[in-house]
Amino acid sequence: MKKLLFAFALILATAFGTFAQNSQYDEKLAQELGADDYGMKKYVIAFLYRGERVQEYSPEKRAELQRGHLDNITKLAEEGKMVLAGPFFGNEDLRGLFFFNVESLEEAQKLTESDPAVQAGVLKMELKEWYGSATLPMLLEMHAKIAKQNI
Repeated sequence: MKKLLFAFALILATAFGTFAQNSQYDEKLAQELGADDYGMKKYVIAFLYRGERVQEYSPEKRAELQRGHLDNITKLAEEGKMVLAGPFFGNEDLRGLFFFNVESLEEAQKLTESDPAVQAGVLKMELKEWYGSATLPMLLEMHAKIAKQNI
């Protein structure tokens, strides 16, 4: 009887172990993306807020700063440093967010300082570390396939 119970317990343990492992796991892809055992990694999110100096600039100058802001987003995305960015609707103070593909708050801070709108005080950023799917960088490739126009 003990042997039968032991065999049954061994079968159950093996079955549960099989369910706990992902049969679709791609070790090479996980390593390329910097994924941990859960397919996750750390990012830094920048919350973009309306800056203190917006009113100091003419509409033309603000448009120029916005163009520089968008060009900077494109540059950082091409470098693989930014994996997601976008504005919020209907909020005057909270303007948008960036997801930086970097290891530290300090590195993200340096990247935010490269933004002309931040340099001019039109935008200010609050940085937070975030843990999410390591596949976020793959969004850029997918987005390029569905966007008719660039920003």
